[in-house]
Amino acid sequence: MSEIREFSDSQATWKRLTERVEGQNWPVSSLYVIATPIGNLGDLSLRAWQALARCDVIAAEDTRASRALMDAWGISTPMVAAHRHNEAAAAQAIVTRLAAGQRVALVSDAGAPAVSDPGARIVRAVREAGYPVIPIPGASAVIAALMASGVTSDENPAFVFAGFMPPKAGARQKWLKQWCAVPAPIIMYESPHRLAAAIKDMAQVCGPERMLTIARELTKRFEQVHTLRMDEAADWLAQDTHRSQGEFVLIVHEAAQQAVDSDVDPAIIVLLDALLENMSVRDAARVAAKVSGLQRDVLYTLALARKDSV
Repeated sequence: MSEIREFSDSQATWKRLTERVEGQNWPVSSLYVIATPIGNLGDLSLRAWQALARCDVIAAEDTRASRALMDAWGISTPMVAAHRHNEAAAAQAIVTRLAAGQRVALVSDAGAPAVSDPGARIVRAVREAGYPVIPIPGASAVIAALMASGVTSDENPAFVFAGFMPPKAGARQKWLKQWCAVPAPIIMYESPHRLAAAIKDMAQVCGPERMLTIARELTKRFEQVHTLRMDEAADWLAQDTHRSQGEFVLIVHEAAQQAVDSDVDPAIIVLLDALLENMSVRDAARVAAKVSGLQRDVLYTLALARKDSV
């Protein structure tokens, strides 16, 4: 069997899908907020391609970076700059275009505009002016990292996206203490030149046994996703200089104790806390196990942690 399966009807399939997307509704006087690839050119959706080609103008965070993507996809739509330094003026200019009946696309350098990227101010201005905002989803570093890490489940899908860590150590440590106390996986971005310092602070604040997923160069040729303990991260990075290069998504896993808490009925935790006021950890776990039917060792671990935290 060949490595690459030949699709004899690939052109027919592409034509059929293109016609179906072309036949969809493309409202005028609308802002199309379009996610673009985070590294792999193939991750631009068919709908995004059509929208970018149909819009009268593309408002881009960096017109030079976005032009390379547009050229690769054969999109010749004119472009204007819309970045954090001119966002207010760009918003008003876009509203003026919408009032004239134009379609306007909004893109950032990579990923979703207005999500840890410029664009939110423009979206708010357009909505306040009464014009539709049409999101066209696509590649996301946050979602890609979650998909590859396995830190969430359908039973417990919660996670928190915290964005970029502060650049200075003191502010970063305070920031980590705040976010890493949340009972859910915490997703954050970090640049390669601050990665080593950030990892050191994370191990200090979150504890050496807390689990960490390091996702780098997502969707690109040297993509890597690795999960390990906090106290192992610095050594792992040092083993290969390439591991400290690229763009990073870091996921601080939910603390083991928080994970146990989330699996136990809140009423049982209340009971356990009440028992601990007058009983030893062992006896409180034994009584709670009889009442709840849960395993004694699970409740013992939970009781021990709650006793130590008081």
